[in-house]
Amino acid sequence: MARVLPIAVVQDAPFPLTAPLSDFTASVESLLGSFPQTRLIVYPELHLFGGAAGKSELNASAEPLDGPRLQTLAQLAGDLGVWLVPGSVCERGPAGQLFNTAVALSPEGKLAATYRKLFPWRPYEPFDPGEAFVTFDLPDIGRAGFSICYDAWFPEVTRHLAWMGAQVVLNVVKTTTCDRAQEVILARANAIVNQVFVVSVNAAGPVGTGQSLIVDPEGLVRASASGANVTVLTDVLDLGHGERARTYGTAGLTRPWSQFQPGDTPIRLPLYGGEMSPERWNPDRND
Repeated sequence: MARVLPIAVVQDAPFPLTAPLSDFTASVESLLGSFPQTRLIVYPELHLFGGAAGKSELNASAEPLDGPRLQTLAQLAGDLGVWLVPGSVCERGPAGQLFNTAVALSPEGKLAATYRKLFPWRPYEPFDPGEAFVTFDLPDIGRAGFSICYDAWFPEVTRHLAWMGAQVVLNVVKTTTCDRAQEVILARANAIVNQVFVVSVNAAGPVGTGQSLIVDPEGLVRASASGANVTVLTDVLDLGHGERARTYGTAGLTRPWSQFQPGDTPIRLPLYGGEMSPERWNPDRND
């Protein structure tokens, strides 16, 4: 039986931080009324923090994961009976850290998964980096993984999520700059080399540069926004597609996850030395 996931990807302008959260919940309810078969709704990075300028405002808006903002959103997901990814949120960490954290809220009204952005966009973003890759299960459908915006520029992120069993990577984005053109290519490349779906949803204009897209495990674009206008991309993902691609090959040919055979010599990875460490990251610092 196909493991299908009807999805709605919402390319929208950031929701004003000062607006009542009830306005956002009403917009989600309206969206589901238009697309009633949707099982997963995904919004862009920091979608609920529109207008927050600088570290002080982001700090002031941050809440712990059991705070009232996420309690309200979890109840919304439960009331509607859908998976809801409201973008990422400003999380106040247990030691006072400021994290950019993607969250998944389940149809049961629970906080099902949280992911702290591993690679804040240095030197522009004030967030503390996270420490772990995160996947979560969609029962009877498959497994999803999280990445946030600049994470997509580091191939290790999508590779680890695929290695952890993710069949779809949800890349929530708030790109306001001209390098969205490169990110579109990266979304396809990360899908191709890992044979996973990649859903990359960017903020709409006038803040974001849009160009959201859904890419299948063979790198084909299933749906895309050509510009930065507010829009909703809908699709039905078959999360068995990646398994078929790995079995029969991308385009019926290439099977990178089946590269090694018994007896092959292991390949050393001297770049990492067992971990990705700041001291070793810049190739120019190493002989």
